[in-house]
Amino acid sequence: MRINKAEIRTLIPHSGLMCLLDEVAQWDDQSITCITNTHRDRANPLRRDGQLSALHAFEYGAQAAAVHGGLRARLVNALAPPGYLAALRDARLSPLQVRALRLFGDGVNCVYECHVSAADRLLAEGRVTIVQRDV
Repeated sequence: MRINKAEIRTLIPHSGLMCLLDEVAQWDDQSITCITNTHRDRANPLRRDGQLSALHAFEYGAQAAAVHGGLRARLVNALAPPGYLAALRDARLSPLQVRALRLFGDGVNCVYECHVSAADRLLAEGRVTIVQRDV
């Protein structure tokens, strides 16, 4: 059973735009899988100069942990006490592999299919069209 954002907000202290997770897709006693599109939101409160840092991925992870704690507490008719992210250890950011495949075109005017992955997991894909700029 999926859990929506309104219900997530009842489980964690994050409110408004700081609630970064949109839904829980699956969870059990040991793990949780959440879905979100808030990284695309221009109003995301973590943005600086219009961008998110890769380090913000750890805030998303911490919020998933908080939701998991709230769901586990709810199983025993309790509320999870509020907590703070006290430490981040062994943090690693995977290198990105960026691939571009020219589909057609000559010279500057062309279309490429692009794939961005990390650790053999696709993160983004799409087509880009490149046209010659008038100087």
